[in-house]
Amino acid sequence: MNKPDIIVHMMESIDGRIDCKMTAQLRGTDEYYTTLNSLNAPTRVSGRVTAATEMTSGEQFHPQHDKQLNQTAFKVNTSSDRYNIVVDTHGTLDWPSEDGADFPHLIITSEQVNKEYLSYLNQQGISWIATGQEQVDLARAMDILAEEFGVRRLAVVGGGKINAGFLNAGLVDEISVLIGPGVDGRVNQPSLFDGCLGDKPLSLQLKGVQSFDDGAVRLRYTVK
Repeated sequence: MNKPDIIVHMMESIDGRIDCKMTAQLRGTDEYYTTLNSLNAPTRVSGRVTAATEMTSGEQFHPQHDKQLNQTAFKVNTSSDRYNIVVDTHGTLDWPSEDGADFPHLIITSEQVNKEYLSYLNQQGISWIATGQEQVDLARAMDILAEEFGVRRLAVVGGGKINAGFLNAGLVDEISVLIGPGVDGRVNQPSLFDGCLGDKPLSLQLKGVQSFDDGAVRLRYTVK
């Protein structure tokens, strides 16, 4: 399988919570973005929930007809050396026109995506990949991303579910975590990886530790 080098890069409290409104209140947010830029991974991947709250108005696309794609396909509507990728399994989010954006979006969906939604993305100048019968086939999507879009390295910066999806698919090469000096403590909050498969912890190899004057700490691990 051909794929980009994939790094999960996140900021969390010391109890592993990643709620954005919470982490934004912790010291270490500046270092999070500085270390993200240092990864040399200009393409970034987020999940649908993160995109709905941080990248769009949250409005949804409503097709007129129920005609699914039902096959693997892709379209390069905007060529770039970096993409802002969103995994949106069924194709639901409204997007503004790219209109020459220097950080263009690329939407990854399953094959259940409505054909009207893909036509809508084409009209907006947004590139897309559709693969996987019921859920997104992340491995196949990464293969297409490398072969057809020329992406060689990317950072997954989404929520716990999308992070776990990449980890479960065996696609993650490195985990980079910026730990802010604070405790969240609330129940039922998203964590770094939500929904990992298996009945035992995944073994990691420590790659580096970095501390900062404001009390934040960065940990880097390679995935065995």
